[in-house]
Amino acid sequence: MAKKIGLLTSGGDCGGLNAVIRAVVSRAGMLGWEVIGIEEGTHGLLARPPAIQPLTTSMFDGDILRRGGTLLGTTNKGNPFAFPMEDGTKKDRSGEIIEAYKSLGLDALIGVGGDGSLAILQKLAAQGGIKFVGIPKTIDNDVGATEFSVGYATAVDVATQALDNLQPTAASHSRVMVLEVMGRDAGHIAIAAGIAGGADIVLIPEIPYKMERIAAKISRLRDLGRNFALAIVAEAVPRIEGTAAETATGRFGGIGRYFAQLIEEATGAESRVTVLGHVQRGAPPSPQDRLVGQALGVAAVDTLAAGKSDRLVIWQNRDIIDVPLSDAIKAPGAVDPNGLMIRTARGLDICLGDN
Repeated sequence: MAKKIGLLTSGGDCGGLNAVIRAVVSRAGMLGWEVIGIEEGTHGLLARPPAIQPLTTSMFDGDILRRGGTLLGTTNKGNPFAFPMEDGTKKDRSGEIIEAYKSLGLDALIGVGGDGSLAILQKLAAQGGIKFVGIPKTIDNDVGATEFSVGYATAVDVATQALDNLQPTAASHSRVMVLEVMGRDAGHIAIAAGIAGGADIVLIPEIPYKMERIAAKISRLRDLGRNFALAIVAEAVPRIEGTAAETATGRFGGIGRYFAQLIEEATGAESRVTVLGHVQRGAPPSPQDRLVGQALGVAAVDTLAAGKSDRLVIWQNRDIIDVPLSDAIKAPGAVDPNGLMIRTARGLDICLGDN
């Protein structure tokens, strides 16, 4: 019998999601399976009738592969187990989602998301008896089990290009240029882009910093005849007193400006701040994200075809494997303070705030 599978993207958007969708539809089509795209993540299953779109191989003429974002739409709001209602209360609407899933006659579900989205989807699948396979997606690259998550490479490319663009103006005006990048729980983007983009200072939440170390680094650069410095800081890096830099709405934001002010006070160096924000999400996907996304998409369909469920397909040791979903999302994948990226940064004399 032909299989009918649902596909949704959940959480924040990023480069490579459309590549995943293309791969799932292509591989499923080869098996004679039908793919139903669910719009706006789980919100599409809360609509009546459910917000869906059939996905066919004829839709993917090559252009969609190159687009940022997701053609299905996505959401990072509204946990269905505690969904915010208009009257200010919260309601468990998980049963509505399961009912909609079953009304569509689906045999299985593939969900693309980060650890938060995947945990919600796993809980829904267990409650509704849904065969589910997940694909890791997050620019922060903090899904613990996989070496690469969809969206990470594009975010690093954008941040690296920003450093490339900031260097000439930093040198022209004898300034310290501070680049603030995303990284809600981990500093993977900052450390990777900092190394690739020739940053002098990289601050990540995994490594505590001291301003005297940073000031000393800038002083050493001056002694070498350098009139500028490049710094990159992840949004989750705390202030000196340990509190998070947050906006009025409780989102991370402002650590770059805070850090630039500290630099001016400690060194007298004129500083400027650039906050990349959602530019890291919306860029056209990098070649690596197109590759990783499509490899994971094909593997997700093949995992279902093998009769497996409650699995996450991951990139590991130059291959794609599937692992138990619970094992994959039980702990976030932070930057290892003794890992390759940190050892490389220290070997390049990049200041991490503690050296």
